[in-house]
Amino acid sequence: MFRILFDENVPDPLRAALGAHAVRTADEEGWGALANGLLISRAEAAGFQIFMTCDQSIAYQQNLSGRAISMVVLGSNTWPYSQPIIDQILEAVSNAVPGSFEFIQIRPRPKVRPS
Repeated sequence: MFRILFDENVPDPLRAALGAHAVRTADEEGWGALANGLLISRAEAAGFQIFMTCDQSIAYQQNLSGRAISMVVLGSNTWPYSQPIIDQILEAVSNAVPGSFEFIQIRPRPKVRPS
């Protein structure tokens, strides 16, 4: 079981899918207003093993080399787009190791045009 910190932009229904893990949000920890670098440092110091976010630019802003925390980045913060790939998200969480970074591409569903 991992301790996972959700950034403020992660869809909350994902928490239920990660039920085997201890999930908290940055807001629940009182860290909602912190910038990414400080947020990740606080999470790591508090014993979180995974930081999950939908901030796709974070990979270019943060270096996890030598850190005890890993990062899972979702390509969308929209639950209906994330829900169909829960298995892929669970796999990324299961494979997380300290200092790792996993980006999960999430494509919007095609729009259906009325006939």
